[in-house]
Amino acid sequence: MATRQNPLPVPAPEYDVGNESITRRTIEQAMDQIENDVIQAKTQGDKTGSLAMRRFQFLLMCAS
Repeated sequence: MATRQNPLPVPAPEYDVGNESITRRTIEQAMDQIENDVIQAKTQGDKTGSLAMRRFQFLLMCAS
């Protein structure tokens, strides 16, 4: 799984309404992306992760 690095914007020294709304939206999108990644990790939505989880569970059942 590749690690994404999206830097968050730095606020300007003076208040700018347009810049503030862009900054707010960028942060909201970053948080949504993190939430989606967490949900996918919890549900193991990708095939590789799902197969790895099944193998791990199978090995645990055999060890018991």
